[in-house]
Amino acid sequence: MENFQDSNSQDSTFQSSNFQSSIPARVNQSSDKLLLLLETMTTQSEPLRLQDIARLCEMNASTALRFLKALQKRQYVHQDAETGRYYLTFKLCALAQNVSSFFDMRSLVRPFLRSVSQMFSESCNLAIERDMTVIYIEVEKGPNKMLVSMQRIGNVAPLHCTGVGKLFLTEYSPMALEQLIAIKGLARYTQHTITDPNGLKTELDNIKKVGYAFDNEECEDGARCIAVPLRDYTGKIKAGLSVSGPVVRMTDGHIFLHLPHLLNAAEQISFRMGWQRAPE
Repeated sequence: MENFQDSNSQDSTFQSSNFQSSIPARVNQSSDKLLLLLETMTTQSEPLRLQDIARLCEMNASTALRFLKALQKRQYVHQDAETGRYYLTFKLCALAQNVSSFFDMRSLVRPFLRSVSQMFSESCNLAIERDMTVIYIEVEKGPNKMLVSMQRIGNVAPLHCTGVGKLFLTEYSPMALEQLIAIKGLARYTQHTITDPNGLKTELDNIKKVGYAFDNEECEDGARCIAVPLRDYTGKIKAGLSVSGPVVRMTDGHIFLHLPHLLNAAEQISFRMGWQRAPE
């Protein structure tokens, strides 16, 4: 897999899809064990005894107790006075909320947009969903500076006939999809637009299998797009990353040659947003 580099900073490098950053050779074992204990407690639905925590974390009870006391002091853990069992407080949620409030997705994604755009020699776009529509929030123009008209910052586009939009629709429940069709309809923009609900459902099923979506002149004549999902820590699609260009250049050969680079970018961005790949 290729590395990604911000053209404005030679020091801003991104590693390949194993997501390993420049970790020092010697990891602080105490810190590692403390984080393991925290992560383990988040997977349990009930307060735990000290012995259970130690067993689950594969550490001795005295070590586990030392970590629990430190977490108690910082109010991340509370011990029930009657049962003696330990449970996490909501302080972790407050930390997560603080991170979320200062999170700027565009700043995170921008170097990847630049790299993907250069790789494909086409425009690369970042888009989110709002009110059953696609909104483009960041665009990196291709080297030739030609931009497909729909992909401009602030522009909105339909869900059913854009690559990014169809990614969002893969997470719609059957009822939500019916509601979308009832409210927004499946308007025809070109002769290639999917306007049949069953045809759209078939398309969405295929997207779920392959993990990416196409817009084959469905929104604009002469324009083709491929889109990949960006997932957050919940595993939900937070945004979409897409590459757009004219059909004469966005051929199957060109797209699939550079598709691994695009998928790798999406995985790295998702990893930085807290997503973890489900075990196979």
